[in-house]
Amino acid sequence: MAFEYHVAKNGSDYDEGTQQHPFLTINKAASVAAAGDTVIVHEGVYREWVKPKYAGLSEYRRITYQAAEGEKVVIKGSEQINDWEQVEGNVWKVVLANEFFGDYNPYKQEIFGDWVVYNPGRHLGDVYLNGMSFYEAETLEQLQNPEVKTEVLDHWTKTIVPVKNQEQTKYLWYTEVDDTHTTIYANFQGANPNEELVEINVRKACFYPEQVGVNYITVRGFEMAQAATPWTPPTADQPGLIGPHWSKGWIIEDNIIHDSKCSAISIGKEITTGHNYRTIRKDKPGYQYQLESVFSARQIGWSKEKIGSHIIRNNTIYDCGQNGVVGHLGCVFSEIYNNHIYNIALKREFYGHEIAGIKLHAAIDVQIHDNRIHDCSLGTWLDWQTQGTRVSRNIYYRNSRDLFVEVSSGPYIVDNNILTADYALDNHAQGGAYINNIVRGKMVHRKMLDRATPYHVPHSTEVAGFAPVYGGDDRFINNIFIGDDAIEGVGTAHYKGYTTSIEEFIETVHQEDGDHDVFHKVEQPVYINRNAYYNGAESFERENERVVADNFNPEIQIIEEGNEVYLSVELPEDFGSLLGEIQSTKTLERARLVDAEFENPDGTEVVIDKDLLGNLREEKTVVGPISQLQAGKNYIKIWG
Repeated sequence: MAFEYHVAKNGSDYDEGTQQHPFLTINKAASVAAAGDTVIVHEGVYREWVKPKYAGLSEYRRITYQAAEGEKVVIKGSEQINDWEQVEGNVWKVVLANEFFGDYNPYKQEIFGDWVVYNPGRHLGDVYLNGMSFYEAETLEQLQNPEVKTEVLDHWTKTIVPVKNQEQTKYLWYTEVDDTHTTIYANFQGANPNEELVEINVRKACFYPEQVGVNYITVRGFEMAQAATPWTPPTADQPGLIGPHWSKGWIIEDNIIHDSKCSAISIGKEITTGHNYRTIRKDKPGYQYQLESVFSARQIGWSKEKIGSHIIRNNTIYDCGQNGVVGHLGCVFSEIYNNHIYNIALKREFYGHEIAGIKLHAAIDVQIHDNRIHDCSLGTWLDWQTQGTRVSRNIYYRNSRDLFVEVSSGPYIVDNNILTADYALDNHAQGGAYINNIVRGKMVHRKMLDRATPYHVPHSTEVAGFAPVYGGDDRFINNIFIGDDAIEGVGTAHYKGYTTSIEEFIETVHQEDGDHDVFHKVEQPVYINRNAYYNGAESFERENERVVADNFNPEIQIIEEGNEVYLSVELPEDFGSLLGEIQSTKTLERARLVDAEFENPDGTEVVIDKDLLGNLREEKTVVGPISQLQAGKNYIKIWG
C-alpha cells in the first residue's frame, strides 16, 4: 500500500507524517518513504541534506518527492549567520567553532582534484548576501578597499571577456581556519549583515543519497541552492547539489537549482572506481586512470540494466562554479531536455578541464535536446565515448564557447541547433553528423592521435575496442555557416584533402603495403553537402551542392524579451534555392571505426525530420534549423 507523507515547518519528526500531523524535516520522510510512496513538502526553507534511504522498484513504483502545489519550498545547503562582529568599515567577521561544520568544513577544503588547472587557494565555502554570492579573496588585506572588476580572463580561449555582474566583484570574503575555530571575514559594502539575510554554505549537497543504488526517485518542484559541492572530474567521486549517486531511473524535473560551488546536478561516477588518483598518487596520467575507471565500473555492474536512464527536464539551473549538469559513466541512456542553464563558471574563480553548462563523459545514447544554454564559459562538452548521443534543437548564445566534442568515435548527431559564440564548435572527435544547424562562429578541428579511447557495442556499455581520433568521418549536411571579419576558421574548409567516400578511403589506403601505419596516412572520408556559407564562411573544396555568399552578412542576433527568446536573421534572395533533404539512418554513412549506424537508442531508424520549433519538415526544405526560414528578414520566437 502506497503512503503519502507530508512535511511542514510546523511539523514534528515524532509525528506520523500525515497531512494533519506532518514531519518537520524532509530527511525524516526520506528515512521511511518506500517504493510507491509520495513525500509532499510544504512551504518554507529547509536547511538540510536530504538523503533518501530506500529505492523505488520500477518506473511504476517510484518514490516521489515534490513541493506542494503552489507552494514555494527551498532546500538549502547553507546556514543563516546573524552574529557578525564589525572589524573596520565595511569589513565584518564571524568566528565559528569547527564543530559547527561537523566532519565537513568547506572553509578548510580547497578546490582539489584531477584536471584542476588554476586555483589560487579557493575553498568550497561561500558567503551570500540576500542571495548573492561573494568572491573569495586571497588575502585579508584585499577586503579593505576592493575595486570593481570589469574584465576577466577566459582561460580556454585566452581572451579577456567582460564580467557580467561587475558590482558583485566588490563583495569579498576571506577565511582563516585553525584547530578549533573557523573565522570568516567579509566586506558587505555598507550593509549590516546582522540585519540582512546572510548565509554561508555548509553542507556538501541538498538532495543526494549517501548510498549507491537508490533507484527510481522523482524530485519535483523544489528550489535548491547554496551547496558546498566539491570539484567533480571524471576520475573522482562526482557528488552534485542533487543527484542519484550511481543508480538508475531518477527523474529530476521542474526545479530551480542554483549556487552550487561546483556542480548542480550530477549523474556521474561513484568513489570505488577511482578518486583523484592522478593528483594524489602522481604515478600515472589522468587519462590512464580514466581508462581504468571504465573497466572498474564494468566490474561493479555498469550496465543499462543497473545504471543511468535518468530524466532531467524542465529545470532552471544557474550561478554554479563548474557545471549545470555533470556525469561520467552514470549518465548513460539518459535524457536531458527543456532545461534553462545559464551563468555557469562566469565568476571564473578557479579553472580546470571539466567546466561547462553540461559536461558528460561516456554519454552513451544520451539525448540532449530543447535546452536553452547561455552565458556560460562553455555550453556543452561531450568527452570520451560520445556514442549514440544526440544534441538536438538546443539554443546556445552569449557563451565563450558553445559545443565541444572530444576524443570520441561516434556515431553521434548534432542537429537543428543554433550556435552563436565566436568560438562555436570544438570538434576533436570523429564519427559525427551535423545536420540542419546554424553555426555562427569558428570550428576548431583537431586530431587526437596520442589518446585512444573506448568505443562500445551499440546501445551497450560493453567495450568493443579503442581508437585514437584520426579526424574526419564527419557529416555536415543542410547547415548554415555564418562568418565574421574578426573570426577565422568558420565553415568546413579545414577538411581540405580528406576523402569523400569509404570506397575512396579504402582504395587510397591500399595503394601501399602495411597495416595500421598506412591507415594513419590517409584522411578519413567526410560527407559534406548542401550547406550555405555567408559573410566569409568557407566551404569544403569538394562539396558539390552549396551556396556561398562571401559578402552577405545575415546580421544574426539572439534577442531576449522577458522569458521569450527570438532569432533575428536576414537571408539573401536566393536562400530558398538550396533545399536540404531529410537525413536518416538510411542516408547517413555508418561510423567507420565503431562500425555502427546512426540510429535511435532503441536501435530503430533515426529520422531527423523535426526542426528547432518541433515542426515536421517536408521531404525537401530550406537548410538550417527552422523550416520556416525565408529570404529577407526573419524574426522568430525560439523559446518561451
